Amino acid sequence: MRRLNRWGGLTVLFLALISLVVALTINAFWLYRLDIHWLGISQTVGMAPHKLMHNYYQMVGYLELPWVTDLNMSDFPTSYTGMVHFHDVKNLFLLNNVVLLVTIVPAGLFLRQLHRRAEQWRLLWPVQVAAVVPLVLGALMAVNFNGFFIAFHKVLFRNNDWLFDPSLDPIITALPDTFFLHCFALAFILFELGLGILYWRGRVAIKRA
Repeated sequence: MRRLNRWGGLTVLFLALISLVVALTINAFWLYRLDIHWLGISQTVGMAPHKLMHNYYQMVGYLELPWVTDLNMSDFPTSYTGMVHFHDVKNLFLLNNVVLLVTIVPAGLFLRQLHRRAEQWRLLWPVQVAAVVPLVLGALMAVNFNGFFIAFHKVLFRNNDWLFDPSLDPIITALPDTFFLHCFALAFILFELGLGILYWRGRVAIKRA
């Protein structure tokens, strides 16, 4: 396999894995349902769990569905700056979905090509390198999640609209920092799991050879 073809395939493969992990994390409604109870969100907000979930579905629906153009949560009003931030997040989510749709088939074809040529061992070194990244980020997150969270937003967003005022955007009280910590942790675990599967396939291919 030519080097250019191989590196192109690896790039597509990792983009597909990252975008898949992001999509799975965004749609992990079960995680928010658990955090409603674990973090006492229902008591903090003074709202029944089923109503919180209803509003959460409305929020995620706006963020993920391109045909939903207005954010209308039944029990949480949104300020102008809040709407700007949600719109920015929506654009990022839609971009992630596009990347997933564009890369998932080529990534599958690349894996099939490696399998047919008995070259799955080529995945081992890139996977080992990629596996270090979540570990480093996870360590930084464990040491100072607040600083990590701020840096994350400064990298992704061009403004400070993500700094919500609870009196203007009460939804922020229903989305505590610990919930986002759990989301990052889930994403890192899923990413490492995906890498583990790729690594396992490479090791199996070596043993068969």
